[in-house]
This record gives sequence, C-alpha cells and structure tokens, in this order.
Amino acid sequence: MKKLSNKWLIGLLIMLIAMIITGCGSDSNNTSTEVNEASVEGGGSASNDKKTEQNGLDEVRTVEHAMGSTKITGTPTKVVTLFQGATDAALQLGVKPVGAVESWIEQPWYHYIRDKMDGVTNLGSENQPNLEEITALNPDVIIASKTRHEKIYDQLSAIAPTVMTDEVHLWKETLSITAAALNKQDKEQEFLKEWDKKVAEFKSEMGDQLNNIEVSVIDFRADHVRIVHTGFAALVLDELGIPRPDNQKSESWGVKLTTKENIPQMDADIIFDQTSLDRDDGRLDIRASWMEHPLWQNLRAVQNNKVFEVDTAVWNNGSGPMAANLMVEDLFDYFQNLN
Repeated sequence: MKKLSNKWLIGLLIMLIAMIITGCGSDSNNTSTEVNEASVEGGGSASNDKKTEQNGLDEVRTVEHAMGSTKITGTPTKVVTLFQGATDAALQLGVKPVGAVESWIEQPWYHYIRDKMDGVTNLGSENQPNLEEITALNPDVIIASKTRHEKIYDQLSAIAPTVMTDEVHLWKETLSITAAALNKQDKEQEFLKEWDKKVAEFKSEMGDQLNNIEVSVIDFRADHVRIVHTGFAALVLDELGIPRPDNQKSESWGVKLTTKENIPQMDADIIFDQTSLDRDDGRLDIRASWMEHPLWQNLRAVQNNKVFEVDTAVWNNGSGPMAANLMVEDLFDYFQNLN
C-alpha cells in the first residue's frame, strides 16, 4: 500500500511538472503573439513612418526667402498665393491654389489662367488679402511677397508656414521660391530646361535681326504715360536679346511722361503698347489724345506701322512663367511678320 502511494505521488509530481512546462510554453506563445500584434500596430506604424519619410511626406525642409527661412513639412497640397506671379507659378508647377488674390484686371482671374482656376477661393486685393478667408482655408503653405505683405508677415506665419519673394515681377525668383515651398523643384527644372530651349530657338531664328532693331515698351495711365525700363516685360526682352534704346536702359522701373513734348523719348523701331484696355479711368482718352500729336506721328515705329498693342495681363500683370511663355510666343509672331 505504501509503495502504491509512492508511485502515485511520483506520477502526480510528473503530471504537475508537465503542466507547468506546458503552461510556460503557452505563456511564451501568448507573449509572442502579443508582441507580434504590438509590432503590427506600433511596429507597423514605424514601418509606415519610415516609408512616409522615404516618400518625403514627413520630410521637414527649410526654405530660404526674403523674410528669412521657413520650415515646411513634406509636399503641401493646400497652397494660398497672394500675388499674381505666385498664382501663375503654382499653376505652372501643377498645383492649383485653394485660395488666391484676385487679378488686377479681368477679375476674378486673368483670362490666360482662368480655365485652371475653377473652385479657387477669391481672397480679395493683392494689397490687402482677406486674412479671415485665408485662415478658414487652413492652408499648408502661403506664398507672398515682401513688396506687398511685409507688414502682415507675422500674421500670415501664424496661419501657416509663409515664404516671401523680394519683388512681384522677378518671375524666376518667384518660380524658384514657389517650387521650393511646394517641393516641386523637379517641375521647376523641367520648365527651365524647356525655357532655355525656347530662348535659344528665338535667338537663332531672329539672327542678325536682333542687332538692327530697338524696341520700346509703353503704358498709358490716367494722367501720364510710362516708358518701361525694368520689370517683367523688360526681363523677358533682355533674356531674348532684344535691344532697347540707350535712353531706356536705366536700372529704375522707368519714366513718367506728363507732357506731350516728351513723346520723342518713346522713339524706337518697334513700340509695344501694354496699356490696359479694361480700366475705365480715362487712360484710353489720354492715349488717343497723345497719338494724335505730330510728335507721335514722327516716331519711327509709328511711321513704319510697327506699334503693337499687347495683352497687359500677359506682358505686365501676370509676372510668372506661364506669362513669360506667352510673351515669347507673342514676340515670335511679331518678329516673324516684320517684313
């Protein structure tokens, strides 16, 4: 009986040991399962984070601009543009703004970009954009200009990361800063490569003709006439190698002519007239009056029927890469039909 009891106790002890081992194995499996599940949830997120970083979605970039530097995360999709060139540049880069300031003429948007602006919120004047509307749009980035918006830079930066150009008419700077802000430098380089080809083609086709022609750009206003020396149109003309008269080569924006006696200062082989036809402020009456004057009739371009009206939205107001392309197309047409 005693021997039987001992055997029974030994058997019971073996069973208990087996149960303990089995239990430990079960706990180990459970722990492994829990760890694996945690890896799917937490570790999977880490994996996604790594993949996201690789795609540039969480990459923090520092963009240098006229007001300093701004950190921008990833590739923004909701952009607000606060001057005309920035709107033009964003569209060229394939990004439709969620909000933009309205055009100076042809409101709400210039005709040359209108088909690309469906659904874009009108933020009002370039000189005084609607900050409440901008806030409501919850943008990823704001593109503005120091010339227009220096005083509200802090307010804009409180809404979203904000970058600013120095001027509104320096279209290549605008394109560069917009591309950096939107993480679209590849699109910028594609455009510039095609632009360089177009400039080279223009110079090649025009040949010696460019050495024998001077052009003038004028703009009639309500109480004066402007001869444009610098600015968007001048930058494009200069890059294409199109000469202008010596008296129109200053570094200032240009000159105001307030009396008809100064008409001879406009003299050139070709005159491009970028006067806005959409403003009812008397400028067209001023233009008609000046063009009736004998001094106007004595200008070389007038005598040779080489005064061309150009689209001021493209030649003056747009100040972006799309406008620059259209301006070159205009110039191809004008120069190819000179003879």
